Amino acid sequence: MVKVSLKGNEKEFENGITVAQIAKSIGAGLYKAACAGKIDGKVVDLRTPVTQDCELEILTFDSVEGKKAYWHTTSHIMAQAVKRLFPEAGFAIGPAIENGFYYDFDLSRNLVPEDLAKIEAEMKKIIKEDIPLERFELDPKDAKELMEKDNQKYKVELIEEHSGKGEKISFYRQGDYTDLCAGPHLMSTGGVKAVKLTNCTGAYWRGDSKNKMLQRIYGISFPKAAELDAYVTMMEEAKKRDHRKIGKDLELFTIMEEGPGFPFFLPKGMILKNLLIDYWRQIHREAGYQEISTPIILNRRLWERSGHWGHYKNNMYTTVIDEEDYAIKPMNCPGGMLVYKTKMHSYKDLPLRMGELGLVHRHELSGALHGLMRVRCFTQDDAHIFMTKEQMKDEIKGVVRLIDKVYKTFGFEYHIELSTQPEDSMGAKEDWDIATDALRDAITELGYDFEINEGDGAFYGPKLDFHLTDCIGRTWQCGTIQLDFQMPERFELEYTGADGAKHRPIMIHRVVFGSIERFIGILIEQYAGAFPMWLAPVQVEVLPISDNTREYAEKMNNMLIAAGLRSEIDTRNEKIGYKIREAQLQKIPYMLVVGDKEAEGNTVSVRSRKDGDIGSMSLDDFIKKAMDEVAKKSKD
Repeated sequence: MVKVSLKGNEKEFENGITVAQIAKSIGAGLYKAACAGKIDGKVVDLRTPVTQDCELEILTFDSVEGKKAYWHTTSHIMAQAVKRLFPEAGFAIGPAIENGFYYDFDLSRNLVPEDLAKIEAEMKKIIKEDIPLERFELDPKDAKELMEKDNQKYKVELIEEHSGKGEKISFYRQGDYTDLCAGPHLMSTGGVKAVKLTNCTGAYWRGDSKNKMLQRIYGISFPKAAELDAYVTMMEEAKKRDHRKIGKDLELFTIMEEGPGFPFFLPKGMILKNLLIDYWRQIHREAGYQEISTPIILNRRLWERSGHWGHYKNNMYTTVIDEEDYAIKPMNCPGGMLVYKTKMHSYKDLPLRMGELGLVHRHELSGALHGLMRVRCFTQDDAHIFMTKEQMKDEIKGVVRLIDKVYKTFGFEYHIELSTQPEDSMGAKEDWDIATDALRDAITELGYDFEINEGDGAFYGPKLDFHLTDCIGRTWQCGTIQLDFQMPERFELEYTGADGAKHRPIMIHRVVFGSIERFIGILIEQYAGAFPMWLAPVQVEVLPISDNTREYAEKMNNMLIAAGLRSEIDTRNEKIGYKIREAQLQKIPYMLVVGDKEAEGNTVSVRSRKDGDIGSMSLDDFIKKAMDEVAKKSKD
């Protein structure tokens, strides 16, 4: 017998019982909803036998890991459908991703929308057939022969890479389709209820432009048709809010063929960017941060010392200066280490909070680039906090409160994930455990709920990630708090303690916006370009009805500018209705219409982007109203 703890309740089962059977013994509803299991914190397949005492969690679609198993199974259903429709197809990889799944195929021709419709229809047939998924293992030699027999060269390549490890190779079979896969998966294809294929793009095998271009089909699936309908509605709304189109229409930014992934900010976009930076500086001054700036290019020795050269080099741009290797910084932290070392520090100096708006560069594959959301250079609103062990929890809490304040200012809700030690990491496990406990305890004491993201920490420490939820339900990972014992050790940072001895500080890496550029992209889509008054690049548009009132309109405009408002005047020889429509399309918060009546009464006729015509008032009263909105940082 084995003892299994389920949500704190201990039960006994026959040795060798599977996770699926345990779920079934609890209830038919749980068995039907189960997507995977988690044994002592490790995600496992439902077919996994339980052979020793353990803590077990049954994962449903409501969990992150459950969604991954659900979507991974759907990717296999899609591959089976492609196999039926295109028997000659070559199969690469088909993982679950943040929202859905994809599979890369080697096909003799490019797919068209009609093909996706046929594949989706075939998937629905396979789902209806309710085909069981069977897991089996083969020795590398037999695994290779099986894939060679099916002429699957990409699978053979993957097997060859693992054959030297002496481990058996895992497969899943569903009817007439077999795939190389570690799982986990649902019990049968019938577990998927609602599916839709969303897109087809090109993708190089293994992301390398030297390899063959494959065809990547994306899709999404849900346990209920209503959930799929809601997702489709959300995606339709997302198209209307696409920051790339709105950014172009509102003249905020552009990306040119001379610099893929390197955004150009236009004058109005720079106003928005600088407003965010000004706000960042204000709240950080209030929170006791000092601002620094470190060089963009630093030599290889620094990056070797930090660990980036060994762990992150493929994402770095490098160059040679005076016959020595240099790298353009992908992160600000090593420069922050050097700043700390410019002087001796005492325990009385700590915590030392240093913020930096640093321009970083990271090599992203061309297929991954997406407007401002995924770029190759961006301004990271970094800060590094140097502290004693005793100060860790309070400093973490301080950063959480700061992040919470910022997100509430913009009207975002969010959830927190705690990411733990990855396989590719530096430092002793004891330090990782202390750091992880400090993060967990800090947010628990603050009363926050959080999810555990096993093995997804940075290579130098565990982290808290803050995932924003925008107005249409999408999530964006922005803020992060990373607790680090390793960098201070590698850079031999010290402070003099109260005992007169030298001690090693602990440090926090943290961002709030994450990337100024990406945060702007999120804000554009959150507000659909209709920024609140304090963020609008143009806050007021003065609209003279005729040339007779142009002089008065210019006087009003100058007074608005003098009061500190971002105001423009439209003096084009167009009808007033046209000017109003143009200002509405530019999503300007207020339009001041001035004609003979207004000029004679020394007033302005005020139109709101949101509420329409709100009547006539003196310019002083309007300025007071507008400045009050700006000061309050109203959200609409």
